[in-house]
Formats: sequence, C-alpha cells, structure tokens
Amino acid sequence: MSAAPSLSKKLAAEALGTFVFVLVGAGSAVGTASLHIDPASGILIAAFANGLGLAVAVSATMGVSGGALNPAVAFGLWVGRKLKSKDLLPYIIAELAGAIAAGLALVAAFPSVMGTSVEWGSPTLNGALTYGQGIAIEAMMTFFLVFAVYGTAVDARAPHIGGLGIGLAVVADVLVAGSLTGAAMNPARAFGPMIAGGFYPAYWYIYLIGPVIGGVLAGLVYRYLVESPN
Repeated sequence: MSAAPSLSKKLAAEALGTFVFVLVGAGSAVGTASLHIDPASGILIAAFANGLGLAVAVSATMGVSGGALNPAVAFGLWVGRKLKSKDLLPYIIAELAGAIAAGLALVAAFPSVMGTSVEWGSPTLNGALTYGQGIAIEAMMTFFLVFAVYGTAVDARAPHIGGLGIGLAVVADVLVAGSLTGAAMNPARAFGPMIAGGFYPAYWYIYLIGPVIGGVLAGLVYRYLVESPN
C-alpha cells in the first residue's frame, strides 16, 4: 500500500494543476483576440477552453492533492471537513502561485498587443452590472461549481469520472455568466492574469468575495443536507 502524498507533493500538484488550467483558460482569450470573432463565439470558446482545461487539470492532480486548483474550492472543502485547516492556506498560496506563473508565461510568450486587448485573459465585469450584482453572480456560479466538485469527485458515492463533471460545470457556468462577470469562479483564475498583466480594475474584489461565499455555502449545504450523517 503506497504512502499518502506529502504536503509538499500536494502543493506542487496544486500549483502545477492551476498553472495548466489558467494557461489554457486565459490563453484561449489571448489566443483568439486577433480573430475578431463575434461575442457569442467568444463565449463558446471560453466555455470549452476553461471547462476542458480544468477537467484535464483536475483529473491529473486529484490523485495527489484532490485537484482543488481554486481557493474557493479549497474553502468549500475546508468547511465540509474534506481539507485540513493546516493545509488551507498552503493550498491557496500554491494555487495563486501557479496562476500567476501561468499569467507571466502568457505575457512572455504572446505579443503584448494581443494580451492588452483582453487584459491577458482576466475576467471583466459587464458595465451594466453593479459590483453587488457581480458578487452575487460569482457566488451563484461558484456554488454550482463546488456542488459539482462534491457530487462528482469528493463524495464516496460519486461516479468515477475524474474531473469531467467539474469541467462540465465550468462550461455551463461560463455559458450562463461569461458575458456578465467572465464567470471566473476562482480567485486564482482571476488574479493570476491580473497580476501578471498589471490589470487592476476597481471591481477586483468581486472575484474574491463572490467565489469564496459561493464555495463556502456549497460546502456547508453538501455537508449538512446531502451527505449521509456520520
């Protein structure tokens, strides 16, 4: 019987998995910037790039670290007692580091004009929304995502489909809210490209508050209403 992975290996998996996810998710926005496609096509590309990228990254890391790859998911797992308190902050730091590294890789690899036009793949708030509405939308989308994490990967009764269900949840969320908030659902996914590209919008905090609220609520709901009592 193999020993459980050490914390250092778990953190390496979280950082690398988040790097891969953000590289593909944010990179899809940068890579299509020069195509001048219509907004609907752009949303479809974003939905499938982020969803498929996350499905692969989660599947590749879930056997080592659980494949959280998202501070909001980490909080959701923590309140549901699926992540130890001593591991919460290290997980979040590793995820942010991986996302920033992915953002820096995009800045280094792509022509600057391509990245600037889409703020290096960072999510943006629709001007028709208030900041409060942005927080609410991010919270709802993240609730759905973390609920999917529990129901398709964490719960012992879950189907053995790797990260596919989680990736499909991201596809659905981006189709719903991609044109409203960018449907980040992940502080690391939002802040990695922002930090790397030097893009600091006034509404940055909606991508912290909204996802954390949604992740925590999903963890509590699943723990107390869905899981079998211990």
